[in-house]
Amino acid sequence: MIGSKRARLQPMAEGSSVTQLELFFDLVLVFAFTMVTDLAAEETTAKNLLRALLCLALMWWLWIAYSWLGNLVRADEGIARVAMFVAMGGAFIAALTIPEAFDDLEGGWFGPLVFAIAYMVVRLVHLVMMWLASAGDTQLRGQILRWAVGSITLGATLLVVAALTEGRVQIALWIAAIAGDWLWTRFAGTGWRLASASHYSERYGLIIIVALGESIVSIGIGVSGLPISWPITLASMLGLAISGLLWWAYFDVAALTVEHALQRAAGARQIKIAQMCYMYWHFPMIAGIIGLSLGLKKVLYYVGDESDHSLGDALYGIPLGALYGGVAIYLVGLVGFKQYATGTLSVARIVTVVLLIALAPLAAALPALAALTMLFVVLAALIGWETVRHAGARDEIRHAIAE
Repeated sequence: MIGSKRARLQPMAEGSSVTQLELFFDLVLVFAFTMVTDLAAEETTAKNLLRALLCLALMWWLWIAYSWLGNLVRADEGIARVAMFVAMGGAFIAALTIPEAFDDLEGGWFGPLVFAIAYMVVRLVHLVMMWLASAGDTQLRGQILRWAVGSITLGATLLVVAALTEGRVQIALWIAAIAGDWLWTRFAGTGWRLASASHYSERYGLIIIVALGESIVSIGIGVSGLPISWPITLASMLGLAISGLLWWAYFDVAALTVEHALQRAAGARQIKIAQMCYMYWHFPMIAGIIGLSLGLKKVLYYVGDESDHSLGDALYGIPLGALYGGVAIYLVGLVGFKQYATGTLSVARIVTVVLLIALAPLAAALPALAALTMLFVVLAALIGWETVRHAGARDEIRHAIAE
């Protein structure tokens, strides 16, 4: 009797915080983000960048599935705890296999199929747990069934088929798997349940921090094994400052405003905000930060390794596009995130995106360290302008929500 009680799923209550097991689960994503950055940095070609983006999209979709599960039932109680550890194992194997998700490496198991099977296992564990968690809720059961019919078929099954192909056909199947899964989820209905708006928004805020942590790790990896010098020190501080400004752009007001809108909404509107603002608009933020990580890694390599580069060398091509484009994409995600929930369009951030795109050709003509400095100045100007220009509204939002 006691054993049966301990195995039960415990519903998540409104106002609950993210569990420690969910934070532990996120460590797998830390590793996955690192592997994606390494894959993109290994060969800076458009094809390889697309492959890295597709891997990131799949790992993101894997993660968001468990963000919903953890909001419905406590991840650290009963059988949910076991399921989370099983999912962690599958996700970790998938992350380990990212370098050979498309092309099998010599020796060992067939990498593309291992990646696909690991991904499918994680998705199936999630489906089973959602089904168990929805016991007694006819509407939620119907929503899960309707979603699973298309999502598992389009997402996981197509990925297994893609593992057995190569070249353009393989890429096309990956894109079809991701696009089909994402679109099906978007239009499969709004009969989901959101037990705790605060838990849900906190979960996504923490994954932004995880991604920003990867950008900081990339700074260290870029100069690993090199002697410390003033260019490395300056570039490292600029990179850290840029990551800090992106943190400010999200957490200072935007995250609080959207969380407040999510809490006030009800029914289908609340589910739409949870889907569009967090599941979908957060992805360009994550992708943008990974792009920034790639750019920072290359800049630190440029300024630190004097055997291959001098301080006068310019960053160009995909690394420069990742650096400036990554920040621009992040800001676009933030604009969409806030606009969908509140109807407010952040004009200053749109102007900044346009400015970053316009400055990219100039950055390609400057030394890498100067290009990094210019990126910092643009972001610092944006945050400074918003902080001063909207000081009253900012203070009101932060204190009203805090209370």
